[in-house]
Amino acid sequence: MRYYIIAGEASGDLHGSNLVKEIKKLDPNSKFRCWGGDLLKEQSNNLVKHYKNYSYMGFYEVFMNLGKILNNISICKKDILEYKPDAIIYVDFPGFNMRIAKWAKSKNFVNHFYISPQLWAWKENRIKTIRKVIDQMFVILPFEKEYYKKLKYDVIYVGHPLLDVLKKNVKENLNRKKLIALLPGSRDQEISKILPEMLSVTKYFKNYQFIICAAPSKNKSFYKKFIASSDYENVDIVEDQTYNILERSSAALVTSGTATLEAALIKTPQIVCYKSSWISILIGKFLLRNLKFISLVNLILNKGAVKELIQNDLNTKNILEELEIILSEDGKNTMIKYYNELENLLNKKGASRETAKKIINYHLESNS
Repeated sequence: MRYYIIAGEASGDLHGSNLVKEIKKLDPNSKFRCWGGDLLKEQSNNLVKHYKNYSYMGFYEVFMNLGKILNNISICKKDILEYKPDAIIYVDFPGFNMRIAKWAKSKNFVNHFYISPQLWAWKENRIKTIRKVIDQMFVILPFEKEYYKKLKYDVIYVGHPLLDVLKKNVKENLNRKKLIALLPGSRDQEISKILPEMLSVTKYFKNYQFIICAAPSKNKSFYKKFIASSDYENVDIVEDQTYNILERSSAALVTSGTATLEAALIKTPQIVCYKSSWISILIGKFLLRNLKFISLVNLILNKGAVKELIQNDLNTKNILEELEIILSEDGKNTMIKYYNELENLLNKKGASRETAKKIINYHLESNS
C-alpha cells in the first residue's frame, strides 16, 4: 500500500516515524511519502517538506504567515493527487491537517487521523467535519474516548505512544545529579521568548549545571547566542540527549507541550513554562476560556499537579520560588506521587503497533 503521512512538529515527527516502523513490519510492500522532520525522512526516504518550513506557533504568528500556510496547503493537495496514496495518515497538527482531510475526502481518499485534535480544549464544532471526513480517529489520552462518545462519534483509544518511546523504567530512587534541564520548545518564536526567562535563574544556582536540550530541528549554534555572556558559565547545550538528561536531572523547566508528559513519565520534577505574543495570548484566553490547565500532565490528571507559569507569571522571581519547592525532598516526593497516578491512568502500551494494525485491517476489510 501507498501511505501519505502529514506531521507538523517534533512530537508528530517522532510518533509518525514510529507508526511508519510498525506499518513496515506488517506491510513489507508499503511505500511512504511524508511531511514532517528528520525521523520521518529517515523512515520514508521520501520527505516533501520539513516541518520547520511550514509549522507556526500562536494565533498571531499563524495570521502573519497565512500566505505561506495557504501556499503549503496548495502544494500538499497537488502532491497528494500526483502520489495517489491508498491511505492518508494525519499526525496531530489539526489546523493544517483538517483542511487537507476535508479536501481529500472530496477526492475520495481514505483519511486516518492519529492523535486527535483537542476538541475538548476548543473548536468542538469541528466534530461535524470530523464525522464527515475522517474514516478512523485514533486517540491517545484516556478521557478522549468517553468525550467523543458524548459527541456521538466512535474513536479508537490506542494509548499514548510515549509509553513505548520511554521503554526504560526510571526508578524513583535514581541518583539524580545536580543538573537542571531546560526544554524551551522547538520553534524559533517560543524559544526566543521562553529560553531567556529560563536562563534568568541560572546565576542563583551556581552549584547546579543547567543543560539546554536542543530540539531535533535545531543545532547548538542556534542556542549559543542566548548564552554568549560570561554569566552563563554553568549552562551547556546538548543535542539528541533529552531523555538521558531528564533522567539525570534533579528538576526541569519545560515548555508546555508533549515535553511536559515526557518529563512526568521519566519522573523529573518540573515547572511548566509558556510565553507567546500578547495577541496570541488574548485570543487564546478567549478561545480556551473553559480550559483550566495548559499542560498535558494537569489536563490528564484534571488538577494542578505541576506548576504552570504563563506569560507575565513566567519571571525570575516565580521560577526561583518554584524551583526551591521541587528541589526540596517534600516537593519532589509530592510530584512523584502525581506522576505515579498519571502513569496508572495511561497504562496502555503499544500505541504505534495498535494504530498500524487498525489502519491496515481497515483497508484489508474494505477490499475484501
